[in-house]
Amino acid sequence: MIRALKNRVRVGAALVALAGLVSSGVSAQAAAAPGVTKDTITLGMTSAQSGAASPGYNKVGPAMRAYFDYINEKGGVYGRKIVLKLEDDKYVPTNAVNKVNKLILRDKVFALVGNLGTATHTAALKKTPIIKQGVPDLFVNTGYSGFAAPKKYPTTFMYLPSYIMEAKIMAKYIKDKFPGKKVGILYQDDDFGKDGLAGFKAAGLTFVAGGTQKYASLSQATVGLTAQLTALKTSGAEVIILFGVTSATAVAMRTAAALGYGTTWGPQFILGSVGADPTTLLTLAGATTAEARAATLRSLTGALSLSFLPAATDTEDEYVKKFIEINTAYNKGVAWDNNVLVGMNQAMLVVQALRAAGQNPTRASLVSALKSKGGTFASAAYSKLDSANNVGFTGYWVGKYNSTGVIAPVDGGKPVVYTTDSSTANGDVATSTFVRPAMPADGVPTNS
Repeated sequence: MIRALKNRVRVGAALVALAGLVSSGVSAQAAAAPGVTKDTITLGMTSAQSGAASPGYNKVGPAMRAYFDYINEKGGVYGRKIVLKLEDDKYVPTNAVNKVNKLILRDKVFALVGNLGTATHTAALKKTPIIKQGVPDLFVNTGYSGFAAPKKYPTTFMYLPSYIMEAKIMAKYIKDKFPGKKVGILYQDDDFGKDGLAGFKAAGLTFVAGGTQKYASLSQATVGLTAQLTALKTSGAEVIILFGVTSATAVAMRTAAALGYGTTWGPQFILGSVGADPTTLLTLAGATTAEARAATLRSLTGALSLSFLPAATDTEDEYVKKFIEINTAYNKGVAWDNNVLVGMNQAMLVVQALRAAGQNPTRASLVSALKSKGGTFASAAYSKLDSANNVGFTGYWVGKYNSTGVIAPVDGGKPVVYTTDSSTANGDVATSTFVRPAMPADGVPTNS
């Protein structure tokens, strides 16, 4: 009798609690979702905020947070404010594992957003409960094609076009515009660089003897790249691809200048997109000497690069214009550049994904919403987001740097965007017909 009475009391208390949740507009399911309360949604991110690979990339997380702060002042997502917990992994895989474990197990974030790096995130996927707990792993800041694997990594979605895509588009451009020229490459010797090599091979681009050079990740800060650039010069390469992170590109540019680039040596440089932000390149050069900055600028002038976003200097672009406004007001003291543009654009995608997940989101509903609706999200990118296949954006345009370090479409006018896939079975590349959605009113997505 007493036991039955106690059970009725427990059931009654549970019903009262459930009624309270329903009356407050938050379902029991949503209340149970890690990182979601009636007032907040907590997200997590790991990135290189310090260390050899951090220049430029350390702006992405703060830019995302600034955009979230802007959205929070506009009412948040269905009344919830977005909280971003940003952890510094220094671009070291063991650090990334520790930081992701902290975010998931201790901080209990709802989702991960914008985690940086191929090697770092590979380690995190292997040694943290991202997969086991079904943690949404959104817009990873890498183009490693191996992450676009829904069966292996069901909750992981890329942000960048894959490095295979980039290499195939770059290869087509080289074969079309520089037929018969000897081609060389300097690449980062890890999955990042090897993914690019796979794309060049698929596209049928061959490198001159002695023109395939590599560097170990993070080594550029300590040993330099003189041996590699000297070998490329000796090989007679007339077109040189620099397929590495920004800090490596900066070292390569300075080294090229020291080896006579612009006077006795004049190859055409083509920079991989992840290592081509001019603001960061010139800042890194200026951190040594004024002469080094000038030498880097000389090497950068006339170089080509690929991008899937508008140039950060294109202040006539409606996305760039609005993001600059938000950066000025909410990310004070941080100079505007392509890395800030990347972060702002990512954050806008995250807001749309959270809205699409519904007023009472779960991790499963967030993943499902992104897969079914991500291709319709507003974005500054000139190509489609292929989230249905856990892929990032699918195209690039080619630009050239002028004498002040500003990049613009090679042929003037609007960018011509090329699109492809991550298949290594062929090098097929087509001109994109994608029409970019308009910027949401006041920069606040409504998903309508």
